[in-house]
Amino acid sequence: MPMSRIVVSIVAVIVVSAAHAQPQSPPDFSGVYRPINAFGAAGGGRGARAGGAPAPAPGQPLPPPTRTAPLSDGSQGRAPTAPQLTPQYLAKWQAMSKSRVAGSSESDNTAKCLPPGMPAMMNMAYGMEVMQTKDKITFFSELNDALRRVYLDGRKPTPAILDDPTYAGYSTGHWEGDTLIVETVALRDNTYIEGFTPHSDKMTIRERIRFIEPGILEDRITVSDPVALVKPWETVKTYRRMTGPPEDQLREFACAEGIEHAK
Repeated sequence: MPMSRIVVSIVAVIVVSAAHAQPQSPPDFSGVYRPINAFGAAGGGRGARAGGAPAPAPGQPLPPPTRTAPLSDGSQGRAPTAPQLTPQYLAKWQAMSKSRVAGSSESDNTAKCLPPGMPAMMNMAYGMEVMQTKDKITFFSELNDALRRVYLDGRKPTPAILDDPTYAGYSTGHWEGDTLIVETVALRDNTYIEGFTPHSDKMTIRERIRFIEPGILEDRITVSDPVALVKPWETVKTYRRMTGPPEDQLREFACAEGIEHAK
């Protein structure tokens, strides 16, 4: 083979290898999403909301937070797929169930206009907007205008942050290929894992978020709590990205105002 062809071949191999070595840009999650399987409801539009009750049509006012629904008060026991609680926390759940069956909303944070907390926030009731930059991803939920941020710039929670837990917690993340890995700590212990399953202040959450097909986002959630849970609890949520108005528009959720009007 002539020397010129050998040189050209070597250069071509180097160029191809360099192209493959370039890191791929992470996917862009930006957009407004509606739940596909939140609360067991099918679909992905405004009809998929807590308790399976139909949500208002676009342009119509959002209803105030509902009090405890009969099917979610624990009167039928715990579902086989619910987090497995230690005896101490199972007793707490049973006490709350008795209160809810009696009609109390004391353990219903949504009815008190409090943020849903994590991981309940990722049920995306009513929908959620994802805003993404290089160093941060922000999740904004239509329900109670809840907000969480995932920092991607390598920062870690400081002792001051760990000593000041919040409803959304403190989330940091990194990319593994096309999958966003998120770790959440510093969570308040007056929120619930799902439904009204209690947890301790030792709870942490790990998520693997990725597109499983164009426009369909999947969040694999693992909840760990050495005090409240017999073993880590896992769930998978999927969401559909909306492509245009009015479904890609979130409305303000004036929770306290809604409760006042409902009286």
